[in-house]
Amino acid sequence: MKKVVVIGSGIAGMTCAARLAESGVRVTVVSPFPSERSQSVMAAGGINGVLTECEAGDSVECHINDTLKGGSYIAGKNAVTNMCEGAEDIIRHLEKIGTVFSVDKDGKLMKRAFGGQSFRRTYYCGSATGKQIVSALVMELRRYEAEGIVERKLWSCFYSALIKDGRCYGVILFDETKNGLVVETADAVVMAVGGQNAMFGKTTGSTQCDGYAAGKLFMQGVELKNLEFIQYHPTTIETPQKRMLISEAVRGEGGRLFYVENGRRVYFMEDKYGSRGNLMTRDVISREIDSAGKEVFLDISFLGENEIERRLPEVRELCLKYINLDIAKEAIPVAPSVHFFMGGFAVHMNHETNIKNLFAVGECASMYHGANRLGGNSLLSAQYSAIVAANEIAGRDFDGEAFDFSKELAEGQAHLKKLKSNTGSQFPSTYIREMLADTMRNDLGISRDESALKNGIESIDYYLSVADSINYDSSVAMHELYSLGAILTLARATLTCALERRESRGAHFRTDFPAADESFAFSTIISYDGGKYRVHLDEEQSYES
Repeated sequence: MKKVVVIGSGIAGMTCAARLAESGVRVTVVSPFPSERSQSVMAAGGINGVLTECEAGDSVECHINDTLKGGSYIAGKNAVTNMCEGAEDIIRHLEKIGTVFSVDKDGKLMKRAFGGQSFRRTYYCGSATGKQIVSALVMELRRYEAEGIVERKLWSCFYSALIKDGRCYGVILFDETKNGLVVETADAVVMAVGGQNAMFGKTTGSTQCDGYAAGKLFMQGVELKNLEFIQYHPTTIETPQKRMLISEAVRGEGGRLFYVENGRRVYFMEDKYGSRGNLMTRDVISREIDSAGKEVFLDISFLGENEIERRLPEVRELCLKYINLDIAKEAIPVAPSVHFFMGGFAVHMNHETNIKNLFAVGECASMYHGANRLGGNSLLSAQYSAIVAANEIAGRDFDGEAFDFSKELAEGQAHLKKLKSNTGSQFPSTYIREMLADTMRNDLGISRDESALKNGIESIDYYLSVADSINYDSSVAMHELYSLGAILTLARATLTCALERRESRGAHFRTDFPAADESFAFSTIISYDGGKYRVHLDEEQSYES
C-alpha cells in the first residue's frame, strides 16, 4: 500500500488526506496541534463558486475572468479555469459531509458579495465558514482514522525533507513528546503548511504559520514563486495578542468605509470608485486606507440589530469581546494587516514542486491567485489544490526504492545539540524574531521602495550572521530555536523578490515604480544555491501551463 505524509492539518491538509484515504492510500497527517487549532478555522467570509442557481448573468467563465483580473493576469489561466469549473462539486461535497451553510427561508444556499467579483457568488456559514468546514472535515477524517488508513501524528513538527537526486523520500520530524528527531519515510510528501504570518509578528493569522517549512525546503533546493505578493486585509482591529479580522462579509453585506474630516463623514472609497467602492479588491482598499492618513471606520450599524444577529453574529461577538464595541450601534475602527500570501512553493499543474514526489497544497502553494487573491477564493483553492495533488499521487506508480538516511538524521541531531550548547550567548531568539517582524513590517509594507527593501535585506543579512549563535533557553520550544535560520532565509528571499520586481502589480506596490510594466507580467521564481539567491521571471510559464 502506498504511504503519504501530509504536513499540516488545516483544510487543505485534511482534504488531501481524506481524498487519498478514499483512494486506498495510507496517510500520516503531521501537525503540532489538532485541526481545531489550525489557521483554517479563522477563515470567515465564505467560499466562491458559480452553482446551478447562480445570479442572472453570472457564469463560471465570469468567475474565471474575475480571478485572473484580480490577480493582475499572472495566474495560470488553465489552473484558474479548472479550479473555477470544479467549485460546484466542491461545495456540494462540503454539504454532503456536514458543512452547515447559511440558507434562506426556502432552504437554498445563501450567497453574498465579495470584493473584486462581478456577482454574488460567495457561499457562507454565517461568518464562520472556515470553522464549519474544519468541523466537517475532522469528522470525515476520523472515519478513516478508525479504519486505520489515516494516522495523526500530533505534537510533531516538520524538520527537513529527505531528498536525494532531486527526489523526495520522506521527512525528518521533530517529536515534541520525545524532544528529538525521527525519520518518516514515504512514497510522497504533501506540504500543507499555510503562509508565513509569524514572520511579520502580529497579523490576522496563526503564529503556527511561521514560514519555516518553506524556508527549509528552499534551502534544500525547492523553488519558490511570487513571494513579493503579500495581501494586506484592509479591515482588522488591534488586540493585545494579534490583529483580528473584520471579515469582508461586513462589506459584502453593505458595510461602508469612512473617515471623519471637519466633523463630517467622508466615504472615501465611494467618492473615488463609485457605488461598489467598498468592494474593490483588497490591495486597492488597503492602499487607500494607508494613504488616507486618518483613522478609518467601517459602519454596518444601519442594518439594525436583528439583521446583524442573523447575518454577522460572529463579527458582533468578536468586537464586543475584544474592543467592547457593539457594531449594531457604532462604527468599527479598522486598519490593514498582513493576511494572506499569494507566494509560496512553485508547483506544476499537478501541485508537484521541482522535487519529484514533493507536493504543496493550500496557501503555501503559489498557483491560483497571481498578484492578489479574491476573497472567497482561498477556501476554494485550498480544497481544489488538495484534490488535484491527491488524485495525482493516488494514480502514480512508485518504485519503492529505499535509502539509508541515518546520516541526515545524525546531522539534524548534531544541529540541535549545537543549539542547546549556546548558553550565555548575547543573541536571544525572541529578540531576533521581534527585530525580524519590525523589519518586515517597516521595509516590506503596503508600499515599498528600493531604499527600504535594501535596508531590509541588510538587516536580515545581519540576523542570519548570528542565527547559529542564538541563546538556548529551555523555556523556549526547540522548534523556535532550530527554525530561525530558515525563517530568516525565507524573509531574505521575499525581500529579494520585491526588490527585483521593479513595477507595481496587485499587492506589490513600489512608490519608485508606481505603474505596471508588461515586461514584468510573469511570475517570479527564486531558487537558493549555496547562499546565493537567484531570481528570474517565469516567461515560459513552466509552472502554469
